[in-house]
Amino acid sequence: MPETTPLGKAETLAWLRRISGDLATATIKRLEETLPWYAEMPPARRSAVGLVAQAGITSFIQWYDEPNSTPWIAADIFAAAPRELLRSVSLQQTLQLIRVTVEVTEERVADRGEHLREAILLYSREVAFAAADVYARAAEARGLWDARLEALVVDSILTGEADEELPSRIAALGWHGHGEVSVLVGTTPPQFDIDQLRRTARKLGVDVLVGVQGSRLVLVIGRAEASARSDDTPTELPFLDIANRLEPGFGSGHLVLGPTVPALVDAGQSARAALAGFAVARAWRNAPRPVEADDLLPERALAGDPLAKQTLVERIYRPLQAHSADLVTTLWSYLDNGRSLEATARELFVHPNTVRYRLKRVSDVIGWDATGAREALILQTALILGSIGTDATRRRPAPTRRPSH
Repeated sequence: MPETTPLGKAETLAWLRRISGDLATATIKRLEETLPWYAEMPPARRSAVGLVAQAGITSFIQWYDEPNSTPWIAADIFAAAPRELLRSVSLQQTLQLIRVTVEVTEERVADRGEHLREAILLYSREVAFAAADVYARAAEARGLWDARLEALVVDSILTGEADEELPSRIAALGWHGHGEVSVLVGTTPPQFDIDQLRRTARKLGVDVLVGVQGSRLVLVIGRAEASARSDDTPTELPFLDIANRLEPGFGSGHLVLGPTVPALVDAGQSARAALAGFAVARAWRNAPRPVEADDLLPERALAGDPLAKQTLVERIYRPLQAHSADLVTTLWSYLDNGRSLEATARELFVHPNTVRYRLKRVSDVIGWDATGAREALILQTALILGSIGTDATRRRPAPTRRPSH
């Protein structure tokens, strides 16, 4: 660095300290004006980037006072950045940040002499090398490896190709989930903030594995171990409530939640149901967001999903058939007669109250209520599929025809 007199250097240092706050403010404003990626960042990340810029200005003043402190002061700039910032801001963007900061500082000190301008250029070079070193070490340590490993784990779950190495890979990711798991499938938003999504998940008492597959965003959700929860974590929420809280992190379009499974190694079953539901969700005109995959069983069955067909038969048709033939007969008649109690009673030669009682028994046995339009569709699809697999002619007695006169 060029020689300066002790008095001149002391005056320059005092002046730099006075204007450091103004320099930081001007730098943030210039970042917003010239770097589109900075303006599009979530507020928390913009704040983190601003801290790095401010630390750079402060560290330059310290370095100007003690040039031999270059190695540790330059590296100390990036200590102000949270670790997740290294995953969301590329090295190229970091160099753009350094360039803007240097430009603003150069403009402000232009009339203070060539020696100060040269000092800024020399220091910016050291900071650029320090930035490259930080990113190289972060990439080697965890960053990119974690992302690739997580993508591999999610892909294994989605394809159902889990192997003996899956548990160890999950453990390497620091998975805090235990017990029940569910898979949530939706669309990837234009500005996907994975850090915010993970923070929301932690507040809800769950851990997540995130998979971005083009326009599709997949979350594997597991209940977090007690030691991994925050102090304000609520009691365990149903997965549908958790999906509702995570919904803002997805893009527009349908959002489908797979059924709950006992453990992460069983997540493939939930994933298959969620993916099948996501593929046909548009067929339900007023589908809620999020919607459970099991609420899309009719659409999935019509699309040829074997899991949906099996679920409908095993959870509806067979339990009713095993419980009572009268329940199957009454349900068929009720659905065929447009959910009319009177028409069903006339066909079966029973009182309408008897029909009401049997329909209530149907609901008690299988958990679906035939009096609702959407659930009626589910039940009728199950009866059709069940009858196809058995003797369709035995589904219910033919209506008695009165002799004509």
